[in-house]
Amino acid sequence: MLRHITLILFLTTSLICFSQDYSALWEGYFSYYNIKDITQGNNKIYAAAENAIFSYDLDTQELQNITTINGLSGETITKIKYSEAYQLLIIGYQNGLIEIVSETDDEVLSVVDILDKVTIAPNLKRINHFNEQNGLVYISTNYGISVYDFNRLEFGDTYFIGSGGSQIPVNQTTVYNDMLYAACGNNNAIKKAALSNPNLIDYQQWQTIGTGEYNAIQTVGNNLYTLRPNRTFYQIVNDNLNQIFTYQDLPLDVREDNSNLVVTTSNNVFVYDDSYGLLSTASINSEFNTSFSSATITEEHIYIGTSSFGVLQTEFINPNTYQVIRPDGPLRNNAFKINSRFDKLWVTFGDYDVFHNPFPLRQYGLSIYRGEEWKNIPYDSLLMARNLTYTAINPFNPNQVFISATHDGLLELGNEEAKTLYNQSNSGLESLYDPSSPSFLSIRVSGSQFDLNGVLWTVTARIENPLKSYDPTTGQWRAFSFSEIIPDALNDEFGFDDLVIDRNGTKWIAAYRNGVIGYNENNGSEVINRVYTIDQNMPSEVVKAVAIDNRSQLWIGTFKGLRVLYNTSNFLDDPNPRVSEIVFLDDGIPKELLSNQFVTDIKVDGSNNKWVGTFDSGLFYFSPDGQQTIYHFTKDNSPLPTNTISDISIDSGSGKVYIATPKGLVSFLSGGSETEEELKSAYVYPNPVRPEYNILGFNDLNNINNGVKIKGLTQNVNIKITDIEGNLVAEAQSRINQRASRANYNFAIDGGTAIWNGKNLANNIVASGVYLILISDLDSFETKVLKLAIIR
Repeated sequence: MLRHITLILFLTTSLICFSQDYSALWEGYFSYYNIKDITQGNNKIYAAAENAIFSYDLDTQELQNITTINGLSGETITKIKYSEAYQLLIIGYQNGLIEIVSETDDEVLSVVDILDKVTIAPNLKRINHFNEQNGLVYISTNYGISVYDFNRLEFGDTYFIGSGGSQIPVNQTTVYNDMLYAACGNNNAIKKAALSNPNLIDYQQWQTIGTGEYNAIQTVGNNLYTLRPNRTFYQIVNDNLNQIFTYQDLPLDVREDNSNLVVTTSNNVFVYDDSYGLLSTASINSEFNTSFSSATITEEHIYIGTSSFGVLQTEFINPNTYQVIRPDGPLRNNAFKINSRFDKLWVTFGDYDVFHNPFPLRQYGLSIYRGEEWKNIPYDSLLMARNLTYTAINPFNPNQVFISATHDGLLELGNEEAKTLYNQSNSGLESLYDPSSPSFLSIRVSGSQFDLNGVLWTVTARIENPLKSYDPTTGQWRAFSFSEIIPDALNDEFGFDDLVIDRNGTKWIAAYRNGVIGYNENNGSEVINRVYTIDQNMPSEVVKAVAIDNRSQLWIGTFKGLRVLYNTSNFLDDPNPRVSEIVFLDDGIPKELLSNQFVTDIKVDGSNNKWVGTFDSGLFYFSPDGQQTIYHFTKDNSPLPTNTISDISIDSGSGKVYIATPKGLVSFLSGGSETEEELKSAYVYPNPVRPEYNILGFNDLNNINNGVKIKGLTQNVNIKITDIEGNLVAEAQSRINQRASRANYNFAIDGGTAIWNGKNLANNIVASGVYLILISDLDSFETKVLKLAIIR
């Protein structure tokens, strides 16, 4: 596994910090469709996606990913370069961060000098190009040139080469006749200086060639070429520019590869010899209608980075057919909503802003993760449904799935194929009506969920009857009015988010201007209520997330904090319902939990613990009452690629927590699996426990991959483990949260799963033998006895 190191360099002093290996409990699911840059070395092709890397072995065709799980930052990549001499991959980012991957030592080094430089504006820190010469890397940035020493793994000088030593953008550098040439932007021409000059930090040592701005400059053999923004390519001879060719499309990448010149435009890759003789041309075709970003060549093949297919491989001599090279992954990184049910994870990529404006409409398709494989369904295979957001899966027919298309209606899929797009013309759904634009249609369906009877409930913004129900068995639609609390549907409420249904059939809806709305149509009457004002203890009327926990309490995520409605049963009859903040003691000082935090999502696991996502503070994992913070994950202490959490979904069987962010999808193996109604399906594994199995190592549940697991538990159980003679070895009970206590322990119940590390009450590993597992449901008094064999 790759380790992660942070290098903070001040002159010649280095501080190196080793970080945690995340691969035991975390997984990454990044998209490799959009390639930003490509390079080669070590007999591999390396491709940079938006914030992850993959390599392709030219001999074995093996693919290997490098992501935040391995120590990458998750930031936006702009440039990569492989050093054959040092067997290092150097990665440059939009924010100025540089990371160096050593495959020989399995390490990732983060170099933060440019990122942390306060004298350089953030928008000028972008890494534009790497040029390696004799162990030094000349780094082109939007402020000038910085030099990095591969031998010492530290920075050298920085060259500010504008007029008067000002900061100017440098797009690319090259070495020609022992001179360092720099192609500069913002009408700063081409700069050159002697490599042997020890005083290159002095801007007066740099000469100017030509006028205007230049996008690229590259040496090939004995020739020096440059490119201007007018798409014209030049050869530089004796500091004079000789025009060679004007391209139809602006070249995006110019490089030397295997002594040849490679020029990539959005539609073509041109390969020339060192005298600009055309050797090969690869072009987009109808099968791969995409945009090219960069390319590299071998003797037999051209490898092209694209915007929507990953890397395309084609023959050098006859580049007419393409082979896709890309690791498995979702269509995009910016997952908006996710839903994990029935061993599948559904991922959508639609969006709307904080005001619930769905424009611009996203035409991004859908991704489904199942059995370690991804199925990606493009937009044109989904009845042209745009802005896909919430997913609802029929509990009585898991092959029937409904996805909200927040503008176009509601999309029904059967067996992962689009069947029907419901809209105002073929269903009970309605478009908003704007008197100033009566022909404008927009069906703003958002939150959706099936109830216990298999009826689908959805909510649509800016119409008088926003709550709709649809019975897939009968095809019947029903509509329910909110006019009692929202008299002007078009202007009094802009949109809804989560919709959840409790065991009494009450629908709880997160609203933009009306807080939380509760609605129940059972018992022959329709009852509606809301909580949204400061007098009701709501910190904001803008609610993004709602979740019903295992005790029927409603957890509410608002724009400015977290609230709980403890008494949901009386809410609809209460003329002035109030919610409560959670107050905890921090070193004896009372504090409000998540005060003023923008809460983006809340999910409840099998242990009744709460996963809470925020807009800019990462992900929290709280005990059932919120008094203990079990985990607080950020991009600094976990593989989260950003601190912005879009959505959370829990696999109820495994307890795996999927986390969607704008920069990629990751998962954490938590262990809080869903409980069962009865103990009849309870089982223990592995059984027998053989000598080669690592039974230890799960204390504090830092590695739940080890230990003995007892699954299929009900909500409130006591478990005793005894030897065959009846001597007590270990004991655990539900609702006693060991992780929150931060104490070492040997046996704990987490939702529907218990884990034992093989130690007895004296904290010693037990001997070989047969052990009895006695499970008692403390509510129903149901019992079950399991046998476990341990061989040591």
